[in-house]
Amino acid sequence: MATPEDFAKAVDDGLKLAKRVYFGKDRAVSPPKPPPPMDKSSPAAYSYLLPTAPMVYAVIYDPAIVDNPDVPSYQPHVHGRCDPPALIPLQMNRIHLEADCVLDTAFITVHGSWRVHCVMGSRSCDCRIAVPMGEQGSILGVEVDVLRKSYRTQLFGTEDIDGTAKAARAEDWGFLKPHIFTLTIPQVDGGTNLSIKMSWSQKLLYRDGEFSLNIPFTFPEYVTPAGKKIQKKEKIQLNLNAGAGTQVLCKTVSHPLKETRRNVGKLEFLYESEVYSWSSTDFMFSYTVPSSHISGGGFLQSPSVLDIDQREMFCVYLFPGSRQSRKVFRKEIVFVIDISGSMQGKPLDDTKNALSAALSKLDPEDSFSIIAFNGETYKFSTLLESATKEAVERAIEWINVNFIAGGATNILLPLNMAIEMLSNVRGSVPIIFLVTDGAVEDERHICDTMKNCLKDGRPMCPRIYTFGIGLFCNHYFLQMLATIGRGQYDAAYDIDSLEDRLQRSFTRAFSPIFANITIDKCDGLDEVEVYPSHIADLSSENPLIVSGRYRGKFPDTLKVKGVLADLSNFLIDLKIEMAKDIPLDRVFAKEQIELLTAQAWLSENKQLEEKVAKMSIRTAFVSEYTFMALLESDPGKIPKESVAVKEMTNKNQSQKMVDFKGQQMIILRNLGIGFGNLTATADNIPPGSEEPKLPEAAEIFVRAASNCCGSMCNQCCCMCCIQLCSKMNNQCAIVLTQLCTGLAFFGCVECCTTVCCSGSDGR
Repeated sequence: MATPEDFAKAVDDGLKLAKRVYFGKDRAVSPPKPPPPMDKSSPAAYSYLLPTAPMVYAVIYDPAIVDNPDVPSYQPHVHGRCDPPALIPLQMNRIHLEADCVLDTAFITVHGSWRVHCVMGSRSCDCRIAVPMGEQGSILGVEVDVLRKSYRTQLFGTEDIDGTAKAARAEDWGFLKPHIFTLTIPQVDGGTNLSIKMSWSQKLLYRDGEFSLNIPFTFPEYVTPAGKKIQKKEKIQLNLNAGAGTQVLCKTVSHPLKETRRNVGKLEFLYESEVYSWSSTDFMFSYTVPSSHISGGGFLQSPSVLDIDQREMFCVYLFPGSRQSRKVFRKEIVFVIDISGSMQGKPLDDTKNALSAALSKLDPEDSFSIIAFNGETYKFSTLLESATKEAVERAIEWINVNFIAGGATNILLPLNMAIEMLSNVRGSVPIIFLVTDGAVEDERHICDTMKNCLKDGRPMCPRIYTFGIGLFCNHYFLQMLATIGRGQYDAAYDIDSLEDRLQRSFTRAFSPIFANITIDKCDGLDEVEVYPSHIADLSSENPLIVSGRYRGKFPDTLKVKGVLADLSNFLIDLKIEMAKDIPLDRVFAKEQIELLTAQAWLSENKQLEEKVAKMSIRTAFVSEYTFMALLESDPGKIPKESVAVKEMTNKNQSQKMVDFKGQQMIILRNLGIGFGNLTATADNIPPGSEEPKLPEAAEIFVRAASNCCGSMCNQCCCMCCIQLCSKMNNQCAIVLTQLCTGLAFFGCVECCTTVCCSGSDGR
């Protein structure tokens, strides 16, 4: 997969190449003006060319095919090839955005039409789709209709694949950045229109009492079709369900929406217009749910016949209320910060900035300490200190002196120290806040140790908040640790978002207003399962939402108990209603899949893994135990889905299973974040760095010559062979790979050595 810098540079090359496309005197495609001045050697030099709205690009290897498909311009032939290929943004003819918001989750669907306006009618090119998503975005699927063919993505389990499937090239799909999904559609003819449907989910942000939805919807000028007077259709539809019996107060909106329907807690808006230029701002909508005190409600829903879990569903939500009535607990907090060698540079600098800002926001009656760790531990103080102005200044000075990246990663020792420092806390919320970018071998042992430490019967056990940086740490370990400690987990997969996300996580941890929350068990229920299993505290900076499954008769009202900041007991009755037109199983699917994956990792339970895989396939949310594939079909020959009926295991009802016979399948592999990388952590590879990967030819050669090291001559070794293969052209690499495979088969190592050494100039 190309880096964001490579992608943006390819778009820059494509815009320059698009100057060959001539549309007469009316208008020609021209590249945007870069922000002045900018160093072209800087990694951020082309960042303004990354997609800020759903986009489609023509992938150009041969520049000679670039021309107006309707009116050829007969330009001089261009020799050579684009390597890597240039990306020409396609012109867009229509766009329809639909957002369905339920509580803190939004499901986004974009329908659009793009035209391959830059390739000769007699030639074809690949088309790359880019889907930028908002807060905690999760891709749900892409569907494409082109002339004579259609494509759609689908999640599969490993057992569903036969030998006819082929694997996609790494550069043809994947996440350009954690919030930008890309997918390549092969061989689309010049002049063809692509009708594309893109779907994803994302979270609504909650800040200062406001929910806000922000969807990338800023289209560059160069996707506007040529012709100044050609009108284009732009449509935005927003459906909002804020909860049972809640009043909604709209605050800000970026586009001229018209309210079409309003009920208690439910609103619908529509904007539809013929425009001369596309939206130049992201779609943004914010609202509040006015309440002077803690309030909430709940939904119930029966599962569909296709649901793998036939228990009834429920969700319960709590809103924190207005600021005037929200008294925050006094806090005793220990910051446990990773300063291993991989944190060198921006990760550690951003962590220092966020931590310094967070310390300044502590109240004087709060207490704190800091433990920095790598292979060793470094304490700011052996005891908790009151967060006075003088103590905070000393702590910031200590951070600047002692936060020096270096060494290995040992998480258990500082966590035990933090638990010990909080052992005598009374009358406050004890908090451990762990920040790390690495994975360690004893993670399951750490979880077991923390479970035992938190079973000491104290009225207020320490909360464990966790924050993961990059993709080399085990995020499921961090999520499990936060669940055990009744805290919350967050992450910055993209290093550019680290400081802002970490500051928000600190703010959330600093603001508990309702703690030790329990939901009363009801006599009419035979079974209840809650996600997460240990309910976190309600923060003034975030609503609290839990979901689950049950058997039996659920009551009309639900009692939720807990402790307020003045240490008084608090009981709230929540009204429960049946959810109408709300797919509860999909609204909470992402959280449940992640929590179950963390449990499956901890327990190494294969049945849980299978359950997660089935949930993933049914709800379209990616998981660690499924992979995505692109299905290609010819609508004129076979139906889009040929459905066969298969009996569900151990059930008396049937389940529809899709038979993909007759459709070509391109495997896109797994889109999960993985379970950490012990090797990268041990090698102190910084988060955000790509692990060095061998070229495909070199990988094959290494496998073929895997037993040759002991017999190699002094002038050559396996690393020489790898470096040699990485410099070869495709034809030479193929020939050498075939030769070495044959030689390895016959055990002729000395001949292999001779071939490698004689070709040191790469020819």
